[in-house]
Formats: sequence, structure tokens, C-alpha cells
Amino acid sequence: MTIGLRLFVLVCICTGSLYAQDLSEIQIHGFVTQGFVFSSHNNYLTMRSSAGSLQWTDGAVSVTDSVTDNLRVGLQLHMYQLGQLGGPDIQVDWASGDYKVNDHLGFRAGKIKTVMGLFNDSQDVDAVFLWTLLPQSSYPIDNQGFYLAHLGGEVYGEVPLGKRAGNLEYHGYAGQSSVPVNGGYWKQVADAGLTLTNAPGGTTYGGDLRWKTPLQGLIVGSSADVQAIDGTAVEGSLHIVPFLLSVHYAQYTKGRFYFAGEYDQSTTSAIVTMGPAVFPLPLDLRSWFAMGSYRISKKVQVGSYYSHYVNKAMDTTQPANYSKDWVVSGRYDFNSYFYGKIEAHFLRGTGLGFYSSTNPDGVKPNTNVLAAKIGFSF
Repeated sequence: MTIGLRLFVLVCICTGSLYAQDLSEIQIHGFVTQGFVFSSHNNYLTMRSSAGSLQWTDGAVSVTDSVTDNLRVGLQLHMYQLGQLGGPDIQVDWASGDYKVNDHLGFRAGKIKTVMGLFNDSQDVDAVFLWTLLPQSSYPIDNQGFYLAHLGGEVYGEVPLGKRAGNLEYHGYAGQSSVPVNGGYWKQVADAGLTLTNAPGGTTYGGDLRWKTPLQGLIVGSSADVQAIDGTAVEGSLHIVPFLLSVHYAQYTKGRFYFAGEYDQSTTSAIVTMGPAVFPLPLDLRSWFAMGSYRISKKVQVGSYYSHYVNKAMDTTQPANYSKDWVVSGRYDFNSYFYGKIEAHFLRGTGLGFYSSTNPDGVKPNTNVLAAKIGFSF
């Protein structure tokens, strides 16, 4: 059974199984998308994209239920194929209970979406974005599952600061996070020669503060996340010293215009052990993006962004240590359920999205990418 057919069956089963129940408080949402990628010079995101590839299918179904006025429970089931990543297995993106005491205080527990930056907790909801690919410097699609959610607890709320000062939204969390076995980080480790025997991961904790300013449409915020990663392999081990990822962002919406930007930074050291040999890999990762869009009509939206990534701990003149991506995007909504997107990427550098296993003859420093997607959401 193809991945697309499996997704269709998943949607039908999850929707149909609720027909016999009281649906007054149950909400069901989902999406299915089919993408196409064509690239020059290099294969991108583990696809054979230099010849044009349709191996990009994604879909999910979420179900939520209001048990009481204060308690809400839900989960999301997800299946995807992105080149050699993903596969036919159904995954649980998140599954949690949410108890809201009032507007100022609430609690969540389970596998919880991680609130960080502008889009981390919404990056799995394709239908809400103009972009075919979010800025890969901050939201790499080949590793989407790593930061998307964690297993643990969260406290959240919103505090009014007065009529002239706006509102302050806060989130604080702690738990465990692991590297998905079907994602890009796992494959990069495998391409480097380590056969992992368990999903690397460790303790994570952090928070987000988001200021909804008195200027209507303007939001400014910062996030912080501490993450530890350890994994064992047949040939050795992987250890990443606990590190801090800091994120600063802003967005502004006015009428048909939208503008946003984000800056991310993390510094750590990865230590790879293979037999008696120890290989330290210094990491000083800096990334940022700036984007803008305009809604021409109810059905048509256009926009552009620039995404920048660099590892300052390495030689930044080498293409493998940076990625610079100019992007032009367009979206057309056929109706309230179906939409299409098309996007041109002008990539300089190979620091993100390129794999040695799908580029056996080496990676050239510059790549142009055409990415298109058609989607159905409900």
C-alpha cells in the first residue's frame, strides 16, 4: 500500500470511528498534502530531486474533546514520506490533557507541543502557511519531529499588563525529548558510520514569553530551550553536551500585509565515539530569517523570505558550514478545503538539507529548487 493510500485510509478510519459517538464536544481536523521538488546540481532532502521527485507526501488527523469546561484532551496521528525519511508507520505527534484554571493559568501533560519561536508548535499544520517550506534555517522539515513535541508537563497563561501595555503570554515546560528514528538527524548519523541502537535524546526544559504589544498586530517574544542528547551505537556512541537554544522573534500583521523575523542561537559540542577514536564536533549555530507576504485577494497570496544559517565554530567560508536561501512563494486557495502552493528557492551553501547518501558524487555549492504542493485540509 502506498503512503498516499495509507494516509487516506487513516483519515477515513479516524473520522468514521467517531460517527457512533456524541460529537457535540469533539473536534476532528486533518490534512493530506502531496509535494513535488525539482532541483539543480544536487539532490535535496534525501529525494532524487535533480530528476524531479514526487516522494513527498504528508498527512495527519487530530481529535480533541472537551471533557469538562476546564479539561480538554486530544491527540494527533501523523504519517509522512520525505524521500528516504518517514515511512508507513503511524506516529503520535502529540497526545495530551489540558486543564485551564482561567485565562491566567493552565496546565498540560502528556506528549506536548513545544512552544518555541514563531512557528515551532504550528509547523505541522501546513494549511495555515503560505510557504511550501518554512525557513529551513529555523524549521528544517527533515528534522521537524525533534523539536515539535516533548513528553512531560507545561504551565501556561496570559497576564494583562494594562490598557497601555498589552498582554504577556507565558509558557514553561520540562520533560524528555528524543530524536525520531525516521528523521534526518538519525540518517545523518547513519551516513557518518554510526548504527544507533536506541533513539538518542535526553532531558529538556525551557519556556517562552510573548508580548502582545499595545500596537495592534505586533507581537514580540523570546524562547529558551535546554536539551541534552545521548545515544548508543554498535560502533560507539553519540553525546551532545546539554546546550541552550535561544530564540528571539517578532511579527506584525496589518490588513493584507504580514511581516516576521526570527533569530536563533545555540552553542555546544557533539562528541562521536567510534571504537577507541573520539571525534569532537564543535557547534556554534546561528540562524535567522526575515519574511513578508501580501494577500492579493481571498484566494491568492504571495510572499518572500530570506533564510540564513551558519556554524561559526567551523570555517564559515566552506559551503558545508552555511546556508543562504532566497525564496519567492505563491499560494492559491481553490476553496475552503483545497489549496496549492509553489515556491522557488535560490540556495547558496550546503549546510542544510543535503545528504551524502543521495549525493554520492559530492555536493555542489549552489542549488536552485522548485517546490510545489497541493493540499486538502478539514
